[in-house]
Amino acid sequence: MFHWAKGPRFPPMTSFAPALRPIARRPALLAALALLIALVAAFAGQRLIAQVEGDRGIAPVASSKDIEVGGIKVDVQGADAKDAREKGWKLAQRRGWVMLGGDSSISDANLEDMVSAMEIEHEQIGPRRYIATLGVVFDRAKAGPLLGKTAAKRSSAPMLTIPVLREGGTYTVYETRNPWQRAWAEFQPGTSTIDYVRASGSGGESLLLDFGQIGRRSRSWWRTILDQFGAADVLVPVAELRRQWPGGPVIGTFTARYGPDNNYLASFQLTAENDDGIPDMLQEALKRFDSIYSSALDRGILRPDPTLKVDTISLNPTVAALIQNERQIIDAQEAAANAAAQAGEEIPVEAGPGSPAAPQAVTSYVVQFSTPNGAAVDSALSSLRATPGVRGASTSSIAIGGVSVMRVSYGGSLDELANALRARGWNVAQGGNSLSISR
Repeated sequence: MFHWAKGPRFPPMTSFAPALRPIARRPALLAALALLIALVAAFAGQRLIAQVEGDRGIAPVASSKDIEVGGIKVDVQGADAKDAREKGWKLAQRRGWVMLGGDSSISDANLEDMVSAMEIEHEQIGPRRYIATLGVVFDRAKAGPLLGKTAAKRSSAPMLTIPVLREGGTYTVYETRNPWQRAWAEFQPGTSTIDYVRASGSGGESLLLDFGQIGRRSRSWWRTILDQFGAADVLVPVAELRRQWPGGPVIGTFTARYGPDNNYLASFQLTAENDDGIPDMLQEALKRFDSIYSSALDRGILRPDPTLKVDTISLNPTVAALIQNERQIIDAQEAAANAAAQAGEEIPVEAGPGSPAAPQAVTSYVVQFSTPNGAAVDSALSSLRATPGVRGASTSSIAIGGVSVMRVSYGGSLDELANALRARGWNVAQGGNSLSISR
């Protein structure tokens, strides 16, 4: 048994601390504490960093429509290092051309004329030997006719791509720079049939596109985000990195998801020997993701969600005619009520069968309501519009996670509107010419 703390023993319940007087009896101490608090607050205010600042945001590379092929391994020897490298590049060009289905009998001069760029993924240069993994980019205008790919065009709708990384039990998107974000920013789609819309993640984008957004189902909220990026739907490639031990293998689990409902598409696993192999593993994962999404597009699975488009909702012609007729009647009643309200008169509005008596005048009121998420906005609007006597409700200010504001056109007084909302289960607080409601 180890004794870590030995020393003189003291009888229990014995205190050796001097008796302290209450702070309230020490004016000098109170003044010193107040001065200290003021100084800390002053210096802390200068060190506050906004949520959108920091080391985040990677601008995506410009998307090229050239024909690209990568992962070409070469191992050649030459008279010297320069000669070996030139031979390696020529061999990579020919192998890349054959991989694309080109004629193997083409001359080196014609082949080199069609190459617009060489990408060095990894290389080792010796005195007379060259070992490398290269990528070759062929000019579409020159190589396309020979490959029969002049008509190949992107056929998918613009897809907002939100790369999610799970590492160390934490999900991140653009909150901090991470290798998964960098891989997608540097990804060159080339001839892919998927039109990837990639955000940079800088500024307010890191707050707008976070992991919480993936779980939201509000179509109006999704439409607002997609409209900002000019996209029709969303793709969510998820990468999870698990390290077996420090400096050891890294297992990557990748899941392809899509749509505002976060639908599952496919998943796969890759392994890197250590942290140095993570970039290569992520590049391989990008190719797999592009293949999965392209295959889903060919099978008709990957298409824009129709609920994200307001103008795609169709009704039965008979029902549509009844709705249009009802709208015309309501518009006429609102026009008459507004004219009477402006003239200071009150005119009766005929009520429909089985409905309560209609209010005499229409007035616009301000209603504040809490919106912890996007679904709360839709729920509050639906409830207000269904309240008897309400002629219209529209948001004038939306604050997700705070208090939003809407304007409600109601045929009656503010007290009557408050009572009508209480009847629908709302907690109503009245102040001035506005209401504050909550569940």
